[in-house]
Amino acid sequence: MAHILVLAAHPQLEHSRVTRTLMRAAARAHREHGPHIEVRDLYALYPDYFIDTAAEQAALAPARLVVWLHPVHWYSMPPLMKLWLDEVFSFGWAYGPGGRALCGKDLWLVASTGGPATSYRPDGYNRYFFDAFLHPCEQTAALTGMRWLPPLVLHGAHQVDEAALAEHAELLIDRLQGWPDWPEIASLQAAAPCDVPADARPAGGA
Repeated sequence: MAHILVLAAHPQLEHSRVTRTLMRAAARAHREHGPHIEVRDLYALYPDYFIDTAAEQAALAPARLVVWLHPVHWYSMPPLMKLWLDEVFSFGWAYGPGGRALCGKDLWLVASTGGPATSYRPDGYNRYFFDAFLHPCEQTAALTGMRWLPPLVLHGAHQVDEAALAEHAELLIDRLQGWPDWPEIASLQAAAPCDVPADARPAGGA
């Protein structure tokens, strides 16, 4: 059973150097003397966007580290990744009354951006530091009782050279094989509980 679950999402993987390289690196981390790692390519599994929620929840159950591996699309995640989140992290399973299935797991974002790091500053064209765009992901972790880990981000993915990309892939392998013994997360704690009362979600929906 998987101890680490890597959920990869890229709508045009055949045109991606970065995501393909990182997916291969995650698979290599498993083949070499690392922990058990399962890599799930969401666009390969669900080209029709019909997500098997039960299968995805079953894949999450044994995982202790959940990795979201994807490029940043419009300051968020690719559409299938968002649909996966909407359907799999369901009320009563991932959060809300009885929703404790993910509690105690770690959530780690491995992302890439087209813009360079300098564009994610108040004086850059993206106007904010990159961390400002991560609050929805961090709050998702908090709401589900997961521990949010410091993300691994590769900026300027369109221009990155092969040497730098290879170095980044090796860093990913090192992180996966070294988890959970990362010095920088030794003192991290899960966010305070964000309990959602039963009456916050009427039976008829919003």
